[in-house]
Amino acid sequence: MKHSSPASAAPESDSALARAVSKVKGHVLPLFVVMFILNYIDRVNIGFVRTHMEHDLGIGAAAYGFGAGLFFIGYALFEVPSNMLLQKVGARIWLTRIMFTWGIVATLMAFIQNETHFYILRFLLGVAEAGFFPGVIYYFTRWLPGVERGKAIAIFLSGSAVASLISGPLSGALLQIEGLGLHGWQWMFAIEGLASVALGFFVWFWLDSKPHDAKWLSREEQNALVETIDQEQRDREALTTVKPTIGKLLKDRQILLFCALYFCIQLTIYAATFWLPSIIKKMGDLSDVQVGFFNSIPWLISIIAMYAFASLSGKFKFQQAWVATALLIAAAGMFMSTTGGPIFAFVAICFAAIGFKSASSLFWPIPRATWMCASPPP
Repeated sequence: MKHSSPASAAPESDSALARAVSKVKGHVLPLFVVMFILNYIDRVNIGFVRTHMEHDLGIGAAAYGFGAGLFFIGYALFEVPSNMLLQKVGARIWLTRIMFTWGIVATLMAFIQNETHFYILRFLLGVAEAGFFPGVIYYFTRWLPGVERGKAIAIFLSGSAVASLISGPLSGALLQIEGLGLHGWQWMFAIEGLASVALGFFVWFWLDSKPHDAKWLSREEQNALVETIDQEQRDREALTTVKPTIGKLLKDRQILLFCALYFCIQLTIYAATFWLPSIIKKMGDLSDVQVGFFNSIPWLISIIAMYAFASLSGKFKFQQAWVATALLIAAAGMFMSTTGGPIFAFVAICFAAIGFKSASSLFWPIPRATWMCASPPP
């Protein structure tokens, strides 16, 4: 009777792990990208109906801006509790809940009657979406080895770029629908929200909570995946001499600096996202469809710029310098957008998009590199 030696067993295990990783990527990544696209669209689609809500409901620019910002208050307040519950009940159940509830709230936006309704639903949308992004990242930590997560996260993040491109034309087309006593802006909210609800049902049947539940993986592939991820976890725990508390993390200067930097990046992105359609509308007698297509231009430019900045930073290193350059471009563009008419503002935001989207894509490797290079705490 022949027995496999450890040397011969290792290649077999590596082969099983490679097959498992390939299957996991093929099974969950396309779904997560689509989820992120719908997530982004439901979050920012109010930008395409601001003038319609002002005309039909009397929701002015100040109320619109306040309501748009309420989303992030709900999102921030419930982000940590949402992720704590995700770890208790499992990713499959909680990600399904997140999608289902945000889809319902997004759909209810079609039936708002006044500013109060608008404020309440924007806040609730933030509450409902809280935990989605970190929840997906957590899911990756339980299904992919560390060396594979960066690539998977990069593919997942591409969903926002795709959503930026298609949200304008899609929303512009949906705004043309009239019927059943509903205006075009109501149909837009209803259709885009119900799409998230429908995908939530699909998530429930498609995702598995842990590798050993995945019938599409062989037993050998399941074991190889779980053993690798568990070993990585043990290695990390062995290197960690002090477990940081939330209080210590909130006092860490580097963490606060990174939070401030990321806040500035996201502030410029969402300022442009929420107000760009209104600026385009003032450029001339444009239809909603034309506004949607014009809205895609800055994001198309930003995708090209993101690739260029990533290539240059990879070739010449100095990641921090490239992020700083991108932020300066973003700041200059956003400032210039306030100094001229609508057409000049549109061109300036196209310029700013080169900066803020590139800075967003280049940001994440910096905290990772900083903490990996840091010496262990005493």
